[in-house]
Amino acid sequence: MLDSNLHSYLKNLISNVPEDWVKLTTHRLDIYHEDLAKTEFLDGLENLFQKGDSSTKSLAALPTAYDYIRLGHPLSSVLEWALAKNLNLAAKQVISFDSVTMPIFALLRTNALLGKATQIYYLGEMPPNFDQAVIESVYDYSCSLQSINSIDEISDFKGSTLLVSKNADLNGLERNSKVDFQLSIQGDRGSVMVVDGPDTDDYVAAIQHVRRRETVAMTPANCLHALELWLNGMIAEPVNNALENLASTQASIQVITGSPTPALVASSGLSMQYAIMMGLIDEAREKHPQQEIKIIVPPNCYGGTNDQARRVAASLQGVSIMDLPVDGDNDMVQSTDQVLKACADIDAVPLIIAEIPTNPRVEVPNLDDLRAVLSAKRNTPESGEAVAPIFILDQTFCPNVQFLKSNGILSSIRTISYVSGSKFPSGGKCTAGYCVANEEAADLMTKIGKHLVLCDNAATPLQLEILAAQMPSMNDRIAKAYRNTRDFVNFIEETLPTAKINFVSEELAQQEFTPSVFSLDLPTKGDSPEERESYKRELNLKLINRMIGEIPNESKYCVSYGQLKGCYWTIPATSTQGTTKEADKDYIARVSVSPDLDLEKHKAVFKAFVEEEI
Repeated sequence: MLDSNLHSYLKNLISNVPEDWVKLTTHRLDIYHEDLAKTEFLDGLENLFQKGDSSTKSLAALPTAYDYIRLGHPLSSVLEWALAKNLNLAAKQVISFDSVTMPIFALLRTNALLGKATQIYYLGEMPPNFDQAVIESVYDYSCSLQSINSIDEISDFKGSTLLVSKNADLNGLERNSKVDFQLSIQGDRGSVMVVDGPDTDDYVAAIQHVRRRETVAMTPANCLHALELWLNGMIAEPVNNALENLASTQASIQVITGSPTPALVASSGLSMQYAIMMGLIDEAREKHPQQEIKIIVPPNCYGGTNDQARRVAASLQGVSIMDLPVDGDNDMVQSTDQVLKACADIDAVPLIIAEIPTNPRVEVPNLDDLRAVLSAKRNTPESGEAVAPIFILDQTFCPNVQFLKSNGILSSIRTISYVSGSKFPSGGKCTAGYCVANEEAADLMTKIGKHLVLCDNAATPLQLEILAAQMPSMNDRIAKAYRNTRDFVNFIEETLPTAKINFVSEELAQQEFTPSVFSLDLPTKGDSPEERESYKRELNLKLINRMIGEIPNESKYCVSYGQLKGCYWTIPATSTQGTTKEADKDYIARVSVSPDLDLEKHKAVFKAFVEEEI
C-alpha cells in the first residue's frame, strides 16, 4: 500500500508537472552534471518532498536528471524514486524500461559475462515475444524458465533468480526475499525492474547501461500514465490510431528515402541500430556459421553507436570490432578498402557502420569511390570469394538524401539505412528511429524486424502519432535549416577567417547534402600543443556560454539536431562522444541550426564576441 504522505505528494506533483518534463527529448546541459546523473535531480526532489513543495516552478528548477530522455528523464526518475521509497529501497535499485524484454536481456547479458546461471520464474505468462531459442542461439544468453502459480513455489537456486509478473497498477509490487530481481510488466506502458538480492549492487549499473544503449527508458507519457494508475487505480486510456499512424509514417519515409522496402520504426535510433546489428548477426550465423563476424565502426563516431557496437562484440562469441578511421587526416574510402582487405584475409563477415556526413566534422566521402570499394570483389587466402560487406548507413544528418532508391549511389551495395527520429523526423518531439533497405538488402529486413519485436523496441503509439504529423514537413524543414546554417557559416567565415569550420561544400549541397550542423574550431595561441589545445577549449566554451547567456530563448547548450526552433551548441567530446576513447574525442564546438531562429541576433552576438575576445 502506498504511504499516505507520498501518495498525497505524488498526486500534487502530477497535477503540476512542468510541460518540458513531458514534451522535451533533450534537456538543458547547463544544469546537468553527468557524474551526478539522476542523483542530483533526486536530491532536489527529496528536498521538495520533505518541504511538501510540489509547485510547477520548484519542479522546473530541479537540475537536469539525464541529458536525453532515451537514457532517463524527470518522470522516469520520479516513478523510480517513488517506487523505491515505497519499497524501502535506494532509488537506483528501480529501473523503468519502455520494453518488457530488454530488462530480462540486461540480466542475462550480465550473467553471461559473469558465467552465472539465471532462473526465471513467471506468474501467468512470459512476454509473448520472448523467444528462448533465439536468445540462446543469437545472443549467447542462457536461462531456465519455470511457470508458477504462487511465489511459494520458488526454491533456492545457485545463481540469479528473476520473478516476472504483471502488476499493472504497481500496488501488487512487493519485495520478496526469495528472488534477486523482479520484473513488473506494466501492460503497453513498459516494465519496471527491481534489483533487490544480496550481492546485486554491481548489476544496477549494468542494467542501466543496457537501458542507455540498447533500448530506452519508459517514455514520459507512459511514466505519467503509470503514476496516475498507481495513485488512482484507473486512468482514461489514450485513444490512438497506431496502425494508421504507422502506415502514414511508412508512406512518408518511402517517399523521402526512395527505398523499396517498408520502414521499420523503433523506439529510438539506437533501438533501431540494435535490431539491425542483431538481425545481421543472426543472418551471418545462419549463412556463414564457421566464419568470424567483424563489426567495422569509426572509433570517433557518435558515442552511442560506438559503445553499442563494442558491447555487442564483447558479449558474443565470434564477433569482434575493427576500427574504421574516417575523419580528419583519414579518408573513409581508403580506410574502407583497407579493412575489407583485412576481412578477406581472414575470411570474415564484414558489417560496416558509418555516418554520412560524419559526426562531428560533417565530412562526405567521394561516393563514387566508396561505391567502387564496397562493391569490389575480394578473395580469401584460399582464393575463394570473400563475403561481400553489408553497409549500415547512419544518415541522421541528411535523412533527405536518397541513397537507396533504384538508381541511387548505393543501389548496388547491400545497404541498410537508419535515422534517429529525435532529430529531423520528429523535430525533437520524440526519440523514435527508423530503418529502410535497398533492393539488394531487402531480404534482411525480415531478420531485423524479428529482433525489433524480440527486444520489444518498436515505436510506441504516441511516437508514431508524432512521426505521422511531423514527417510530411521534414524535407521542407531541412531545406530552411540548411539555408540558415549556410548563412551563419558564411558570416563566421567573413567575420573570423582564421576559424576552422567543418561544413559541406556548395558542390555537395547541390547533391542534396544539406545538413544544418557544423563544427567550429576557434583560433588559438600558446607555446606548446598542450597550451594551444587548452586555450582553444576554453575559448569554445566562452563562445557557447556567451551565445546562451545573451540569447537564452533560442541558444541552448544541448546535443540535439533537427529541432524546430533555435540554435543548439555542444562540445562532442563531453556529450555525444561520452564513451569514445579519449584520444579519439573532438573538443570542438558543434552548432546545430534550426529553420526558425533570430539569425541576425546570433550574428550580432558572435561578432561582439570576436571583437572582445579574439
